[in-house]
This record gives sequence, C-alpha cells and structure tokens, in this order.
Amino acid sequence: MPESGQRTTQGNTDETAPVAPDAPGALAAAGVPAAAADPAAPAPAAPAPAAPGVTAARRTGLLVTLVLGGLTALPPLSMDMYLPALPEVTGALRAPAATVQLTLTACLAGMALGQLVVGPMSDKWGRRRPLLAGMVVYVLATAVCALAPTAETLIGFRLLQGLAGAAGIVIARAVVRDLYDGVEMARFFSTLMLISGAAPIVAPLIGGQILRITDWRGVFHVLTGVGVLLTLVVHRFLAETLPPERRHEGGVGQALRTMRGLLADRVFAGYTLTGGLAFAVLFAYISASPFVVQEIYGASPQTFSLLFGLNSIGLVVVGQINGKLLVGRVSLDKVLGWGLAVILLAALALLLMTSGVFGKAGLVPVAAGLFVLMSAMGLAMPNTNAQALMRTPHAAGSASALLGTTSFLVGAVASPLVGIAGEHTAVPMAVVQLTCAALALACFLGLCRPWQAAGAGKTRDPAA
Repeated sequence: MPESGQRTTQGNTDETAPVAPDAPGALAAAGVPAAAADPAAPAPAAPAPAAPGVTAARRTGLLVTLVLGGLTALPPLSMDMYLPALPEVTGALRAPAATVQLTLTACLAGMALGQLVVGPMSDKWGRRRPLLAGMVVYVLATAVCALAPTAETLIGFRLLQGLAGAAGIVIARAVVRDLYDGVEMARFFSTLMLISGAAPIVAPLIGGQILRITDWRGVFHVLTGVGVLLTLVVHRFLAETLPPERRHEGGVGQALRTMRGLLADRVFAGYTLTGGLAFAVLFAYISASPFVVQEIYGASPQTFSLLFGLNSIGLVVVGQINGKLLVGRVSLDKVLGWGLAVILLAALALLLMTSGVFGKAGLVPVAAGLFVLMSAMGLAMPNTNAQALMRTPHAAGSASALLGTTSFLVGAVASPLVGIAGEHTAVPMAVVQLTCAALALACFLGLCRPWQAAGAGKTRDPAA
C-alpha cells in the first residue's frame, strides 16, 4: 500500500530517512550522530579525534534518552503506584472490586483513544506541541483524581488522565522512529525498557510506603508532582525531532487514510495485534495481582509491592539481554517467537496451579509462574514495536498511535474479565492470560509469517 509499503533504497528520501537529511540542527539537538540517522552513510576510514562538541552531543543524547524513558514510564507509574491501594479504595468509596478495577480500565481506554488523536497530530504539527499540551492536561486530571468523592468520579477523571497521558506514550515512540532505524531502533527500545521498567519496580514500593502515612489519595498527589516535574523537563530539554518538511499537512481525512493504509499492511497488522494481545497478558496480571496476592494469598501491601518489583526486575533484565546480546545476533522474529512461547507456557502453568490440578498451590509457585511470564515480556514487547515501526518511516506518529491504541484497548477489555468470578479465585486471570497468549502467537505466525521475512519485514541491520 502507498502508506505502508516496504522501504526501498530508491525513492523519496524524506519518507525513508529516519530524520530529514537537511536538518542537522535537529540531529545535534537530539544528540544523534549523523551515522545513526543515515544508515547508508559510509563509515569513516579511521576514527577521528573527538571534537569538543562530541561530548556535549553525547550528553544531550543521554538526556533525550532519559526524557523519553520518563515519558514511557509515566503510564506504568500512573497505574502501578495505585495498585497497592485498590483494596483500600473499594472500602473508602464503598464500591465493589469490579467497579474499582474499572478505574484501571478507564485509564487504559483513555490512553488508547488519546493515542489515535495525538499520533496524527504529532505527524502534522511536530512532536513538542502536542506533547506539552497533553502533559498539562494530565497534571490537571491527576490532581482532580486525588479529590474524587465517588468511584464514578474517579473513573471519569482516570479516563481523562489516560487521554492526556497518551501523548507521552505515542510521541516517545515516534521520536525514536524519527532518530533511529533497524537494529539500532530495537536496541533503543530495549534501553527505554530499562528506564521505563524502573517505574513498575519502584511504583508499587512507593505506593505501599505512601499508604503507611496517608490514604490512597496521597498516591495521586505524588503523581501530580511527578507530572509537573516531567512537563518542565520536556519543555526545557526535548528538542523537536520532526522537521517541517517531513510533516503531513492533511487533516482528519488524511490521518484516517494513512491509518487505513497501515492496517491494510498484513505484516504491520500482525505485529500490532501480536503486541496488543501480549500487552493484554501483562495487564491481566497488573489488574488482578493486587487481589490475587493480597486477598487470596493473604500478603500485605508491602509484600505485594516487593513481588511486583521483582517481576518488573525480571522484565527489565530480560529486556537488556534482548538489546545488548540478542539484537544484531539473532533475528528479531526468532527472539519474539521465543518470548511468546515462554509466555504461553507460563500462562498454562498458572492455570494448572490456580485451578488446583497440582493440589492447593501456595504463593511461592504462583509468584514464580508470574515472574517467568513477566520476564518473557522483555523479549516480546520491544521487538513487536521495532518490527512494526520499521515498516512505517513516513508515518511514525500514526503507526505508533495504532500500536498503542490496540495494546491499550485489548488491555482494557482484559481488565474486567479477570475479576468476573469475584475476588477469591485466580482462575479467571490465568484463563485470560492463556487465551491472549495463544492468540498472540497465532497472529504472529499467521499474519507476520516470520519464515517469509523480506524487505521491510526482514530483520537486518541497515548498516550491514
């Protein structure tokens, strides 16, 4: 399709280059050397002496990495810091657990729908303006969440919080696509996972400690402060990465046509669905684990926070193994297939344990199964993003929006299903995880067809 066809070595360079070839200022501001921006550029014959500006560029590049990591960390921070408080919210607002879980669903649905709007906006107006506007609204919505008198009010403003927070998710991915390509992009996504992975590690720990000194509303006060700080950092340090000549001038109709063309690309659609269903497995764990660990197995909020943090460490470590050791040595499709297979086996083991096939399972074996499942996400999540975005250099914002929207919509559907049988069984969580894992693997094999990888879908280092 015109909007999502394979990359070629000929044609319009504005559509295929990770950044505009005539915009060195944008590259320098983002801290990306010219070689990283243009994989086809010939390598120098011998390393040149470090110029005075090189160190500054590297520092700026590191700073941009940290800013993008902060933007991708904000959604898990918004959800995971709040998780230990879920049982308390049910009592404080006198609402059933299924209703309180809708506060997570609303936030996810908002992030999904918001990305559909913000992604095309960032392709038209650049990355900075939509991002800053979204961050300001996020701060205001989070502040109101801290004052919510009823569960219905909290659900409504969590929806708005998600709509605004979507800007950080979709634009961070689009910025990565602006600056990197091929294997380097996959490596950068793994680096982002290291930074954003710290959020689910520390967020429940912070949330558990906040609950020691105040109630659940204090969690939203802290999130408001984090949002203000990140907004100021973005305003001060994140340069524009999409030069005017590479922006789309079309309106809503053009954006819809672009998205339709992207979805018509079978392989892009396959990676999008695979990533969305894998995310649903993850979110089934996120929404159910506070009740499974605390209500069913009797753990304290602090114990739950520690277990949640341990699982997040597993995800981060495996993500770094993916980025530092596997990417460039093993094809991304092969690593992705391994990750999906492990997720499927871990979900099957969890279903057998929680349904009593092996007798009454305690917290330790269930926690071990969840650890394996979460760790395998470090192989699946960065590689689905990289493989999908490699096919869409000309519409990174719209493609990123579709990736994020699919993930969050499927996750929003999975969230209430895990509590469908009440608070005293973990079987629904395991059933949802197993079903979504099986569907993810089926989409990967049936639509992406990794054994046929070629052209834009082939995993190669462009510099090779």
